[in-house]
Amino acid sequence: MDGIKTATRLKGSWCYWLLQFAVWLCSISDVLALETATPSDISSASLLASPPKSGIFKPIDISPAVIPHYSFPGGSLPPMYPTYPTTYEPVLTGRCPVNFSAISSIMEITASDCIQLLAGVVANIICCPQFNSLLHIFQGFYSTTSDHLVLQNAVADDCFKDIVSILASRGANNSVPIICSAKSTNLTGGSCPVKDVTTFEKTVNTSKLLDACSTIDPLKECCRSICQPAIMEAALKLAGVQSFMNDNKDAVGLSNNVDIINDCKGVVVSWISRKLPHENANKAFRILSACKVNKACPLDMKQPTEVIAACRNVAAPSPSCCSSVNTYIAGIQRQMLITNKQAIICATMFGAMLQKAGVMTNVYELCDVDLKDFSLQANGQEGCLLGSLPADMIYYNSSGFSFTCDLRDNIAAPWPSSSSITSLSLCAPEMSLPALPTSHNFGNPGCRGLGADLFVSILSIFVFGAILF
Repeated sequence: MDGIKTATRLKGSWCYWLLQFAVWLCSISDVLALETATPSDISSASLLASPPKSGIFKPIDISPAVIPHYSFPGGSLPPMYPTYPTTYEPVLTGRCPVNFSAISSIMEITASDCIQLLAGVVANIICCPQFNSLLHIFQGFYSTTSDHLVLQNAVADDCFKDIVSILASRGANNSVPIICSAKSTNLTGGSCPVKDVTTFEKTVNTSKLLDACSTIDPLKECCRSICQPAIMEAALKLAGVQSFMNDNKDAVGLSNNVDIINDCKGVVVSWISRKLPHENANKAFRILSACKVNKACPLDMKQPTEVIAACRNVAAPSPSCCSSVNTYIAGIQRQMLITNKQAIICATMFGAMLQKAGVMTNVYELCDVDLKDFSLQANGQEGCLLGSLPADMIYYNSSGFSFTCDLRDNIAAPWPSSSSITSLSLCAPEMSLPALPTSHNFGNPGCRGLGADLFVSILSIFVFGAILF
């Protein structure tokens, strides 16, 4: 994307780039107070955000309608989010019989990951996976003092309200349930017929389940799953569907049991939470969520009518074609930050849409489109792709909230080999990314470490794009 690339190709060494950035940081003196979104600020469309179609760890469906939009008088841009939001004592219902201090570490992580202004921007890959993990851990923790793996409806509603209140008091966006399509019924076990520990442990091979999910390899689980099949096997046994599957091949009959199976997955995960230390359970659930989230493009891509009209018969560089491509991508990139794996899928989907409409020329190469162009930009100049492994927001006193950008994101977007591509495997060759740059690539070995550190604390750049739209 020529218009974007020109602004990002800085001359000089990494040290010089870093020096300029440091001077810019020092020039910031005033912090603009921002008003966080409340449930009444969310559009009616966001209230209709549907939950994931199926599965405890299915891709999280985040509608662009729930992403907060902020306007600033006079068009001036605010600086980064340099201070931790003001905290206060939450007002609880008093009807949730749980000592929340016992899971305070997970609550603090969740509050940070769903911090006020950035919750919608990082919802799909950081906030919602962590919020869902918290709910699983809470459900398991609640069950440690009883024989029940789930909460009754009334108690679940009160506890859910308390969880949201505590998170908001620690700086989290109080619209997280809307953003993540989460409800108190997630804690009840729904229609699963088995909800008590005794029956669960008589029905499920618990030693096999615990062996598969107690320690999960983040690099292997997404390609050669061990824990996910174990959870599914246990859920099928709880739902009483295993024998049905063996004796009846009627897909229609099986589809009627999908809701029950998904509810039973929640019961299985609650039992796992009960058995594992909170930190271990949180790590496991985040890995499982990452495997699912990275299988889909979370961006809402409308039919690119103008791009098709401008690029259908183009075989050489064309200002009108590239302008329409840049405009379209500039529209979808405003939605949220995405991972490198998601960017590959999004680029492939967009390319397939164009090919199906008759655009056969590789417009990515023609218009210099990179993978990072599909993710949120900072003032239209630079993008950030997060890594595909689970990550958290980190607060530094010196720089505010930060997250790690993938150093390999400055690569060309892949043009699909066929318009018939409907899905990509996380383990497919086309999902591979180039190796991290070496000191030789940087040109100046002495600045390599500084360049990497810069990306670790780069929220100060990307928060501009997050709050502009």
